[in-house]
Amino acid sequence: MADMKIPRATAKRLPIYYQYLNILADAGQKRISSSEFAAGVKVDPRTIRRDFSHFGTLGKRGYGYDVADLLAFFKKILKQDQVTKVALVGVGNLGHALLNFNFHRDNNIAIRAAFDIDPAVVGTTIDDIRVYPLTELQNQLQKQAIKVVILTVPEAAAQTVTDQLIAAGVEGIMNFTPTRINVPATVIVQNVNLTSELQTLIYFLNHRTLDQQGTNKE
Repeated sequence: MADMKIPRATAKRLPIYYQYLNILADAGQKRISSSEFAAGVKVDPRTIRRDFSHFGTLGKRGYGYDVADLLAFFKKILKQDQVTKVALVGVGNLGHALLNFNFHRDNNIAIRAAFDIDPAVVGTTIDDIRVYPLTELQNQLQKQAIKVVILTVPEAAAQTVTDQLIAAGVEGIMNFTPTRINVPATVIVQNVNLTSELQTLIYFLNHRTLDQQGTNKE
């Protein structure tokens, strides 16, 4: 997917398509119409057709989509046909929860190492993942050839740790800190701000309520 020039919004929807296809495959479904697929993933059919158009012809008119073929295609596009090694930096409450969540058991994503400065957690093992001191960051990342990192450190340390990650050759960072970290163009950052996401949800809930009140008054 890195070699394909597709919109970021499209790239963010691809895992949704892939996860739904896995559900269909597990249920033994062989094919699915475009309208059924759109209803299943809760995405407008026109958006799906536009997303799929970036990859050529994925379905057949009058037939829909072959579930096995489409699943194999997205598995390759999303690199789910190979294991991606990941490290986590910052084993606080959120970092600890992510390690315990163990999402890598359901995907070809494997957290291979964690890092922290707290003596209480350094040297421990959480769900078979060893916690190293931050001083071992560059050595372990390079030794284990880890290019993707989940960042859950305190806000004040975000940029300093990011600079160390860049020096270690990291190419992708999932940033759970509120800080907008500075990285070179060669590094991709995915910002995940849980507070902002919740505030956005509350905003839409409030405005939906206001819209409904306005409609009722009419």
